[in-house]
Amino acid sequence: MSENQVIIFDTTLRDGEQSPGASMTREEKLRIARALEKMRVDVIEAGFAMASPGDFESVKSIAGHIKDSVICSLARALDADIDRAAEALKPANSARIHTFIATSPIHMQYKLRMTPEQVIDQAVHAVKRVRNHVEDVEFSCEDAGRSELDFLCRIIEAAINAGAKTINIPDTVGYAIPHQFSETISQLLNRIPNADKAVFSVHCHNDLGLAVANSIAAVANGARQVECTINGLGERAGNASLEEIVMAIKTRHDLLNVDTKVDTTQIVPTSRLVSSITGFSVQPNKAIVGANAFAHEAGIHQDGVLKHRETYEIMRAEDVGWNANKMVLGKHSGRNAFRARLVELGIEFESDAELAVAFGKFKELADKKHEIYDEDLQALVSDTQHSELVENYRLVSLEAYSKTGETPIAHVTLEIDGSEQTASEQGDGPVDAIFKAIEKMACSNANLQLYSVNAITGGTDSQGEVTVRLERDGRIVNGSGADTDIVIASAKAYINALNLITSDAYRAHPQAADV
Repeated sequence: MSENQVIIFDTTLRDGEQSPGASMTREEKLRIARALEKMRVDVIEAGFAMASPGDFESVKSIAGHIKDSVICSLARALDADIDRAAEALKPANSARIHTFIATSPIHMQYKLRMTPEQVIDQAVHAVKRVRNHVEDVEFSCEDAGRSELDFLCRIIEAAINAGAKTINIPDTVGYAIPHQFSETISQLLNRIPNADKAVFSVHCHNDLGLAVANSIAAVANGARQVECTINGLGERAGNASLEEIVMAIKTRHDLLNVDTKVDTTQIVPTSRLVSSITGFSVQPNKAIVGANAFAHEAGIHQDGVLKHRETYEIMRAEDVGWNANKMVLGKHSGRNAFRARLVELGIEFESDAELAVAFGKFKELADKKHEIYDEDLQALVSDTQHSELVENYRLVSLEAYSKTGETPIAHVTLEIDGSEQTASEQGDGPVDAIFKAIEKMACSNANLQLYSVNAITGGTDSQGEVTVRLERDGRIVNGSGADTDIVIASAKAYINALNLITSDAYRAHPQAADV
């Protein structure tokens, strides 16, 4: 690796999934992993193999299908975690195990209840055990942003001597300030005798809105790996955004003098895929991937861009994938063309039966919507692929009535555990009435936390993509549904959320895994 290359380590499938309600199925994770591989991301952290059987299977599946990126599994500095990660990574063409232990005084005292010497011993033991399984070892000092510099130097030196090839310095709670964080990286590189034997990495959280700034400051001072997520997805305020990191490096090469291998034209398609699967919408003014990121309304700006683009644009929209995908399919397109385009998008079906179901939905959509875009196909597949989800509830029929001056009413028929039930309810609007009718039959006692509608593409015939977030007994899920009729999409999303919240196949939060 060139000393001027920054390794892009994507943790959307692991840290990003820790966002409340962002859990993904194995098929959905594999779709995102394929998009990341197409983007030429160096390392994909596929999950936390020890967290749950579902996470283990996701890591194993991704390891078996992805060949061009390094596949990584997180593991605490515990023998069982490390061995489980190694088992999941066996099919990988190139595997990495990322082991970690907390190094800040507050974590060592109150969480680990270990002395600093015990923490160093455990770290060394963990790195050596990883080396018994794979050559590529990453070691993280959890809560490094609040750790003592002298102790960081000691434990990192010991980890490198034990065989760690990558050393990650995470700002776990988003506490760092750019000039301070960059100084920490500089000090570590200068003070640790064997620092030249490892790649130094950073993993910054966004609690103060400084994750990208801290990451770039670290790169400017010698870090050569950045851990980040698509759309900045992650728990609490999220992680450093991959798209912002990559484009900052590309746009300000004059200042940073480093590069990445990322194919930036895949950024927007991947952003939309992650948004569609997780139900976490991208705000319009989000840098790089927001709908308004390259829009100009002010007259002065419009005039300047028309005369010379660089007057107000520091990047080209097409360089990050905007307007890259035109209409690809229509109502006269055949099954082979449909399958071929899905393969190009990184979507493959395990059986002809699954393909047939998806193709049938495509034909239904094509009858309603003349032009079918890639975003429509992604939403269609998200609406189709739920093989790991037991559907206790299924929408049979829906009728909603709304008229000025009259109270909206909805009549909904569901199939619940194999038998049909019908309920009618009034509401403040048709969607409210539908949700009340569904809940009258389901009796889930779940609390509605979020209802969000987004147009998948432009035009009045666009599919509406609805996200419904439900909470019950501390468990949070995001349900999604898409349709050209947003009322029907809303019902689909609520029912999808109900199926998720009542499903036994629930992915436990990794940090809560009792192992």
